[in-house]
Amino acid sequence: MSYLNFGKEQLINLEYSLNKEILWSNQKGAYLSTTISGCNTRKYHGLLICPVDDIFSDKFVLLSSLDVTVLENGSVFNLGIHRYSGGVYEPKGHKYINRFDFSRIPQTTYQVGGAVLTTETILAENEQQVMVRYTLEDATLPVKLRFKPFLAYRNIHHLSKANMFVNHRFKNVPNGIEMQLYEKLPHLFMQFSRKAEFVPVPDWYYNIEYLKEKNRGYDFLEDLYVPGYFEVAVKKGESIIFSGSTEEIQPALLKKKFAAEKDNQPERKSFAGSLEHAAKQFILKHNGETAIVAGFPWYGSITRQTFISLPGLCLAQDDIDTCTAVLDTCLKYMKNGFFPDEMNRKVPVYHSPDASLWFIWVLGKLYAKTKDAAQIWGKYGKAVKEILLAFKNQAQKYVGVTKEGLVFASKENTALTWMNSIVDGNPVLQRDGMPVELNALWYNALNVAVELARNAADTAFADTWKPMVKKSGDAFLKTFLNNGHEHLADTVKDGKPDWSVRPNMVLALAMDFTPLSREQQKLTLDVVITDLLTKRGLRTLAPNHLRYRGIVEGNPNEREIAIHQGAVWPWLTQFLTEAYLKIHRKAGISLLKNLLKEYENDVAEHCLGTVSEMYNGNPPHKAKGAISQAWSVASLIYSNYLVQNFSE
Repeated sequence: MSYLNFGKEQLINLEYSLNKEILWSNQKGAYLSTTISGCNTRKYHGLLICPVDDIFSDKFVLLSSLDVTVLENGSVFNLGIHRYSGGVYEPKGHKYINRFDFSRIPQTTYQVGGAVLTTETILAENEQQVMVRYTLEDATLPVKLRFKPFLAYRNIHHLSKANMFVNHRFKNVPNGIEMQLYEKLPHLFMQFSRKAEFVPVPDWYYNIEYLKEKNRGYDFLEDLYVPGYFEVAVKKGESIIFSGSTEEIQPALLKKKFAAEKDNQPERKSFAGSLEHAAKQFILKHNGETAIVAGFPWYGSITRQTFISLPGLCLAQDDIDTCTAVLDTCLKYMKNGFFPDEMNRKVPVYHSPDASLWFIWVLGKLYAKTKDAAQIWGKYGKAVKEILLAFKNQAQKYVGVTKEGLVFASKENTALTWMNSIVDGNPVLQRDGMPVELNALWYNALNVAVELARNAADTAFADTWKPMVKKSGDAFLKTFLNNGHEHLADTVKDGKPDWSVRPNMVLALAMDFTPLSREQQKLTLDVVITDLLTKRGLRTLAPNHLRYRGIVEGNPNEREIAIHQGAVWPWLTQFLTEAYLKIHRKAGISLLKNLLKEYENDVAEHCLGTVSEMYNGNPPHKAKGAISQAWSVASLIYSNYLVQNFSE
C-alpha cells in the first residue's frame, strides 16, 4: 500500500479531489501536473509542459490532457473530465475511478462495465517526453480504446483561444502522428507502442474553465484544439503505451523504456522518502549548467532561494557534487559581487543584495560538511573577496556598509529583501535602511570568510578583515537591541527601529556566527515562539499587529498584501530549528519533532509528496502559493537532518 493513495469515495467527491494535485518534473525543465481526478484546474496544468530554448526559458503547455474512452460492445465510457464555463463537468470520467495511487508513479484504476483499466504516467528523466501505460486488467467483452489529445501550445502564463492561425496539418510517423500548431514552438510527436488508427476530426473545445485561476482573480477560460482521435483494440491483460514527445521515438523501444523509467523511481513509503523524492525534482541540468528551480508551477531559478535551499536539497543528503555544481553555475552570473535576482531574465535585475551573503553562508555549511577549507577557499575565495569588497565599496549604489560596520539597503519604490511583494508597482513592505537579517548575514559572512581564509593559510586576508568582524558585531548589538524590548528590531532606518514582531530576527539566532549572547538569543527566541510559531512554521507578522492578515485570499493585489503580513512560510523552519537547538539543545528535540510531524499530513493535502510555498497564518493553515517550493522542501529535510544528528 502506498503512502499516498485515495479510494473511490474520495475521488468521486470533486470538492475533495480537485484540491489534490500531482506534480512531476525532470532535469530538463519539463513537468506534468494535474489533479488526482484528472481534471485540470489551473492554466499551469498539463501532461507535457516544457521549456522551448533552455532550462531558464519560459515553459509551454503542449499537451494539456489525453482523454481515453473505453468502447465495450456498443457501450461508450469516456474516462476524461473537463470543467466548462458555468461549472459544468463534461465528461464525468471521475465517477469511474476506483483508486488512485502515487507510490512510484501516478496510477489510476477505472472500472467501467465489465472492464478494469489501469493508467500509469511517467515523465522521462532526460527528455521532453511523457508516457502513459494503459493496461486492461480485466474484460468480459471485446474492448477498444479511443484516445483524444487536447492541445494548448501556449506559454504557461497565458491561455489558448480558438484562432485561424493554428496549423491543422499532421504528418504520419510510426504508430502515430507529428504536429506543430505554431511556428517556433516544438513539434509534438504522439505515438503508441503498437499501431493505432488515427482519425482526423479537427475541432476546438471552447470555454474550458480553470477553477483555481477563477478563484485567484485571473482569466480562467481556455479553448483547446483537438486534431482527432486514435483508436486501438486491446485484450484482457494487454498493455499499450502512449508517448507524447518533442522528438520522434522508436515505438518498439517504448515498453522497455517505460519499465526502466518506472524502476528508476523510488517508492514513497514515508514522509522523509516523499521529501527526498521531491527534492530531486527541483534540480535542473542542461548544457553543463546545474540550477535549482524555485518552485512549481510558475517559478524560474531565484538566486536567493537557490542558496537557501542547497543545505536541504544537497548537503543533508551528502550530495556535495550537486551543491558545488549549482554554486559554479550561479557564479557565472555574478557581476561586481552581486547575483541577479533570477538567472532566467534577459535583462538581469540586482535587487537581492542578501543573495551574495547567502552564497557565503552556503560555503560555511559546505565547510562544516567537508572540513576542507583549502579546497573551498581555493575555489571560491576570489568570489568571497569580491563580494565583501562590493559591499564595503558600495558597488551597487543602494547597498553598502556604514561607518559603524553595518549593511544598509535602500532604493526608492523597491523591496530589496525576501519580503518583496508588489502591489501596483510599489512594495508592500519597503523594509529599507538596515534589515536585521541582512546584517545577521553580513556578520556571519565576515566570520565565515575569515575562518576559511585563516584555515586555508590566507592570513593576509584574514588579518585585514578580522577588525571588521568585531566592529560589525558591536554595531549590531547597539542597533538592533533595546532594553525596552525582548526581541530584535526588524529594520532600522535613520536611527528609528521598527519593533514589529517578524521572523527575520530568527536568522540572527540561527547563523553559525552571531554577536548575540546566549541570554539575548533566548529572550528573542521566546518571543518568536510565543508570537509567531504555528504548526506550519513561523508567521510573517504577529497576530496582535494592526496590519496582520491571517488569510491569503482575494484578487492578486489582496493576496500580495497578505503574504508578508501574517502568512506562514515553511522555509523559515530550518532556521527556527537551528536556533532552538542552539539554545535548548537536547531539551528542544521534542518540540521540534512534534513540529516536523505536523507536516506529515500536509504532503497528502495539497500537492502530493511535496510542500507548498506558504500557508494561511490562521488555522487550519491552508496551503497557498506555489504547490511545490524548493526552499520549503529543503527546509524540512534540513530540519529533520539537524534534529536527527543532534539526537544521535
